[in-house]
Amino acid sequence: MKQAVARDENEFSTGDPARPPASRPIVTLAREAAPSGPTPKACQSCSRIDIGAHYDKVSPWRVFIALPFVYLPILAMPFIMLGGFLVYLHLRLMGARNLKTLRDFLPAWDSHRYGYKTQIVKRDIHPLARWARARAFWVFNCTLYCPFSVAALEWTTYLTKAVENWWCPFGHAQKPNYAGSALDYSFWHVSKDVTQLHADDRDNPIWNRDTAQR
Repeated sequence: MKQAVARDENEFSTGDPARPPASRPIVTLAREAAPSGPTPKACQSCSRIDIGAHYDKVSPWRVFIALPFVYLPILAMPFIMLGGFLVYLHLRLMGARNLKTLRDFLPAWDSHRYGYKTQIVKRDIHPLARWARARAFWVFNCTLYCPFSVAALEWTTYLTKAVENWWCPFGHAQKPNYAGSALDYSFWHVSKDVTQLHADDRDNPIWNRDTAQR
């Protein structure tokens, strides 16, 4: 770590002489034990959204009215990408390295289940929904639009979490979910002001590489 963190913490006043640094608790990231049997499915124990069980009760006209709302976000995509680029630039100017790019969140082209020639189409569909019987419709939505939208949002979220980890290494209920944007050291850890941090924040492995390696 940089000099401010590598020094013996006894050089800095902790403000609590009754609690020496050696007794500080270390915050560890919870890890589930590896299963001894077959590897479980990705969503075997996840919280599910109930939609399929209710779709049969939704009228066709309600479906038609709802469809535009999934495409209107295209209008916001340029702003999402611009925001992601600006945050990426900010972190680079701060000296960040090993940052993920948008490409890291996009699925490899050859990993898609279907190509245009093999793409399946929906046949059990309302007679007016002719577009659902076209391969181009499914290729555009499931190979291009949806994966790119997910990648753009996840990339921007990844960068935004990294910014908060850098400037604000202060605990809250959602911080364990920021582990995907872990840092070597936060802005506070590279100065003497690290002694002002709460012990749990000072030793949090999400933004303190030294405790992560213990």
